[in-house]
Amino acid sequence: MAALQLPHRPDPTTDPRPAHPARNVGLALGLVGMTLVGIATVANFAAAAGLDTDPAGAEGILAWTGGLTTLGLGSVKFGIALILVAIIHHLWLRVESVGVSLARLRPVADTGVEVDGEIETEHGRATISRDPPEPLGLHQMARTMWAPMLGMGVMILAAGFVVSLFQQAETVGTETFRQLGAWKDGLEFLGEGFLLSGISFLLGTILYGLRTGGGEVQARLGLPVHTLEMPATVKAFVGLMMLGLMAAIAQFVLFVYMAASVADDPASFASWAAWVAPLRFVALGIILAGITLALVSIAKVLGFQFSRIRDIVTGPRAQEVATS
Repeated sequence: MAALQLPHRPDPTTDPRPAHPARNVGLALGLVGMTLVGIATVANFAAAAGLDTDPAGAEGILAWTGGLTTLGLGSVKFGIALILVAIIHHLWLRVESVGVSLARLRPVADTGVEVDGEIETEHGRATISRDPPEPLGLHQMARTMWAPMLGMGVMILAAGFVVSLFQQAETVGTETFRQLGAWKDGLEFLGEGFLLSGISFLLGTILYGLRTGGGEVQARLGLPVHTLEMPATVKAFVGLMMLGLMAAIAQFVLFVYMAASVADDPASFASWAAWVAPLRFVALGIILAGITLALVSIAKVLGFQFSRIRDIVTGPRAQEVATS
């Protein structure tokens, strides 16, 4: 159960050497997910081999292998999320260790800028204050929403897999078969969207930890607190994540409409599916693009903090000009 606990600040005396339980569980889930995908792939090959001789049987196999593949990929994503939980745990331990180390390495002379205001750095504009920065709305939302998103994603994916089993038991080509297929596709990619959104919120929690922890270390040393202003990549990351999640919800609504209104007409159903199906991948692609920007933002913040650590130890760089 320790692997599923919310990311929280560990006791500063915690030994950082042992792996967090979430890391091991995440790796195990990744292995399970890839195994499920492998099973589905073998079954797909078998279905392809019998497509000419038994097309109905092949369609039935493809019904449940699609659900199993998505469930396997969802397991991998959930494993990634748990590993991020472990990273957040060690991030806070890093904050404590950096604070202790800088207290010993810092020269006696003050290395900070004794004014409130802004500075231009090689990593972007930063603010100077006497107190650690307050959490932003993004940080509050990320810390609150990551767990519900992951939980709903897992449940929705499981529901989609169950629906795929019911679809496999139906006669291929019937209205019920098409209805269940629409529900299956909508649920699977809605679940994937929620899982990726949960991962996005965990990355937002990492950004919160870097920002808050960096400010606390500087304030604890009695130094002016340098805080990087929110990069444009963070704003774009939030926008893309929300847009992708809305697209995932939209495709689910459209698939539900197909199941309720057009499943009785094979031609109309196929026409709708041709238009709606790509929206599933567009939704996931948009969220993944946002995750990419979140990783870029984390790298930028880390670069800024490494520069700040160097300044604390060796003195500020001449090219940084303070403006009050």
